[in-house]
Amino acid sequence: MFRPLFVFIGTRYTRAKRRNHFVSFISLTSMIGLALGVVVMIVVLSVMNGFDHEMRTRVLGMIPHATLESGEPIDNWPAVAERVKQNRQVLAVAPFTQMQGLLTHDGKVQKVLLNGVDPGLEKQVSIIDRFTLQGGLERLAPGEWGIMIGDKAAAKLGVGIGDKLTFVAPEVSVTPAGMFPRMKRFTVVGTFHVGAGEIDGYLGITNISDLSRLHRWKADQVQGLRLKFDDLFEAPRVAMDIADSLDQRFYSRDWTRTHGNLYQAIRMEKSMIGLLLLLIVAVAAFNIISTLVMVVNDKRGDIAILRTLGATPRQIMAIFMVQGTVIGVVGTLIGAVVGILAALNVSAAIAGIERLIGHKFLNADVYFIDYLPSQILAEDVWMICGAALALSFLATLYPAWRAARTQPAEALRYE
Repeated sequence: MFRPLFVFIGTRYTRAKRRNHFVSFISLTSMIGLALGVVVMIVVLSVMNGFDHEMRTRVLGMIPHATLESGEPIDNWPAVAERVKQNRQVLAVAPFTQMQGLLTHDGKVQKVLLNGVDPGLEKQVSIIDRFTLQGGLERLAPGEWGIMIGDKAAAKLGVGIGDKLTFVAPEVSVTPAGMFPRMKRFTVVGTFHVGAGEIDGYLGITNISDLSRLHRWKADQVQGLRLKFDDLFEAPRVAMDIADSLDQRFYSRDWTRTHGNLYQAIRMEKSMIGLLLLLIVAVAAFNIISTLVMVVNDKRGDIAILRTLGATPRQIMAIFMVQGTVIGVVGTLIGAVVGILAALNVSAAIAGIERLIGHKFLNADVYFIDYLPSQILAEDVWMICGAALALSFLATLYPAWRAARTQPAEALRYE
């Protein structure tokens, strides 16, 4: 098969020769260094993508994209919900009522945010049904005072399905005998595991009418409406527009006020870590410079002979650019393949190591999830490979230019 002269010689120089195996060893180490840099960059960015994805699907699937609330309980919430649904970006609407307090059982105490929901509508705005371990929302019948809690809270309180819990509200009742805290007995009818510590440990779900009665409201009164949007990044603007369009004095809250800082931190960390890892790839790529400089010094006699046979400086330069590019291409391809395989299996590998040593690297008390996620994005892989190839190509320019300036007479003087 016909190949241009500079391609033939450039690829031949990449392989080991009789005289100088050290140069080929340096080429191999440059290739391995570039591959390792690509592997690390793909794996780390995939993990950051995994955190970003889990933040969107799990945490933001459990908390509201946005809420509409008023300064007082809402009576005609079905009519308000119908008006809200007229907005094309709103996928679903459900009522909610919340109350903070403490759950107690057998001398154990756990803080909780009670979230009163309509079991029939909650599944449209939340993903809680995907992570139910026992029971379900359908067991939250009005008047039964049932409660669903996360598995972390259930383990801390030592309760299971059918056990009784006492909810202590942050209010007191004044009686002739004195002031007493308001308390209510709940029955555990379900448990769930989302994987987010703040949800599994501190969220309780009950029927909305029961929580309205605990607030001493009418059974059909609610605190607000929970909205689910087609694009959660449009939630702040659209929720505010909807609140302004309603007749009553509603105000909106959105996820950026509760978890926006965490989400932005993940995005910023991905950008900064990607930049730092790109420097590792750059160092590996620019090792090609030292490799090619050594090759040029080793091949000065060959270069002089090629020049005397009629090779132009441009062809000499192309020879060493081909050699450096081959090192970059092979190293990048190896790194991409190994990096993709590692990113696909890093979650299982870390989970296996955790089981082996009996220690969790991600504690749900510190991080918003208790496992290491990974998600490969094709655009990230292409960006990493493109950057590695570009840096490898740039690294060939100076040694190739230096080889092209070799003078035949001077190079052959001491041969």
